[in-house]
Amino acid sequence: MVLLIGNYPADQQESMQRFATMMLRGLAAAGVPAELIQPEPFLGRIALAGPFVAKWLGYFDKFLFFPRQLRRKLAADFDLVHICDHSNAMYCAQVGQRPAIVTCHDLLAVRGALGEETGCPASPTGKYLQRWIVSGLRQASAVACASSATLRDAERVVGQRDGRPQLLLIPHGINYPYRKQSVDRAHTLLSRVKGLDPDRPFALHVGSNLRMKNREGVLRIFALTKDEWNGQMLFAGQKLTPELRSLGEQLGLLERVVEVARPDNELLEALYSTALVLLYPSRFEGFGWPIIEAQACGCPVICSKREPMSEVGGDAALTADVDDEPEMARALVRLTDPAERARWSEKSLSNAQRFRAEEMIARYIELYRSLGAQV
Repeated sequence: MVLLIGNYPADQQESMQRFATMMLRGLAAAGVPAELIQPEPFLGRIALAGPFVAKWLGYFDKFLFFPRQLRRKLAADFDLVHICDHSNAMYCAQVGQRPAIVTCHDLLAVRGALGEETGCPASPTGKYLQRWIVSGLRQASAVACASSATLRDAERVVGQRDGRPQLLLIPHGINYPYRKQSVDRAHTLLSRVKGLDPDRPFALHVGSNLRMKNREGVLRIFALTKDEWNGQMLFAGQKLTPELRSLGEQLGLLERVVEVARPDNELLEALYSTALVLLYPSRFEGFGWPIIEAQACGCPVICSKREPMSEVGGDAALTADVDDEPEMARALVRLTDPAERARWSEKSLSNAQRFRAEEMIARYIELYRSLGAQV
């Protein structure tokens, strides 16, 4: 029996929630009994609390109340504990003699707390939290890293003492069975998107407004194509900040920009299936799920020539230095040729096969067994 520990729901870390759910579903499909628990928002549900107060109330939920819940749960017969996000690695101290695995999605916040440039600067409190996370990672039996870049960071920042923790690479699988939708189905779904012109092609960005996602770069790249391409730019995920909208207005693009807040999987699949390209010039990532999601739907990808983006996209992604925005703009215009786009679409579909969820689950089960779990 495997106990999975997921994230605090009030933190709204959607990708981490999806990963934990994917692990639970995948283990069940493989015949491995598993249970998922996560910190419950008791104080975090107080509606009148502002963001600052809510964050601190959440700390009480996560670090005072949840350890008690976890101790009660561990009184049952679990062979192994799998912490699904490294930001909860401090719970390793609660596990006792059982093997504890931590999935490490990235160490960007840890590195930011050490003063490295990762787009994730840390406050004094944040620096303490990241040190606590590293201490927890060092108590794990194994740390499974999502990319080779993250593995190298773990080898440098976490390290090993007497061979513990085991540090290894287990790439993420696609966390939803994305596939290329039929034209009719995709157009039906996209007809509901406000502002999207069905007769104009569009480029796509999927993600948030975090600095490392480089949405200002997306807008500048899009602006460089306006004399050669009359398409639209669609942002899926978080709505643009006022600052980004102001930049779009300065660049004369705002009337060609479309926003879709938090699309569900089916709508996102339709977007990937019909977009000209996924434009993904991130400065830093732990993995880059949108890259393989897009490729699974046959959508070509333009991304930064930085790991792990170039690692995940493989030779199926068009890459350029993150600051070489003219090169990315030229790549976008190049994909307006139907034959060229079709060629990169086929390469994308092939590359996405490397990230099957079933393969990821099988590698985790192999790791569980290597640590003595009877699963």
